[in-house]
Amino acid sequence: MKKVILSAALALCMGAGAASAEMELSVYSGWQTAPHSRATGNHPDGGSYDALIGWEGKSFEMPPYYGLRGTWWRDERLGFGLEFTHAKVYAPDSERENIGFDRMEFTDGLNLITVNAYHRWLNRWDDFTPYVGGGIGLAIPHVDVESAGGEKTFGYQVTGPAVRVLAGVSYDLSERFAVFGEYQFTYSNNKADLEGDGTLETEIKTNALNFGVTLKF
Repeated sequence: MKKVILSAALALCMGAGAASAEMELSVYSGWQTAPHSRATGNHPDGGSYDALIGWEGKSFEMPPYYGLRGTWWRDERLGFGLEFTHAKVYAPDSERENIGFDRMEFTDGLNLITVNAYHRWLNRWDDFTPYVGGGIGLAIPHVDVESAGGEKTFGYQVTGPAVRVLAGVSYDLSERFAVFGEYQFTYSNNKADLEGDGTLETEIKTNALNFGVTLKF
């Protein structure tokens, strides 16, 4: 799936390149966390569950947190793009065990795909360019859940809508390359199907400090 997303971002850049020379392809990683949210649903082993989960991000453990972004700048201020983020969340051991799960995580990952719009301020601070952006799309996590009774769910699912907002600053190293740092917030409403006629519903928010590099076309 990640190859499909990268191909789509490249196609966006190449397709729009005929209309504008202002194209960018960016890659980033950083520190991503997720606050508490409720997890509810029908338990694969029978009954239902409702618990507050203190999700853990573990950004630098394998597989790592990262993102890809293709951007077409229509003019000096307004841009549009496609973004893929491989975020991830783990339910702490004690909290998932309390509701009868041996595993409960989106670690390969909590994949978010959004169509974005951006605004930037060129020539505001010499070679530094501040920008803001936001977008809407879909959550396509890799659902990795196993009940205490042995019912195992392991695979990608489209689980609901996703939203992102971001603000950052880029710095031009040359005409072709730039580096950037940004804050990014995402929200996804996830409704996953579990083996054994179970379900998992949770709203996951992430906060991230991203650092990356941009190639300009």
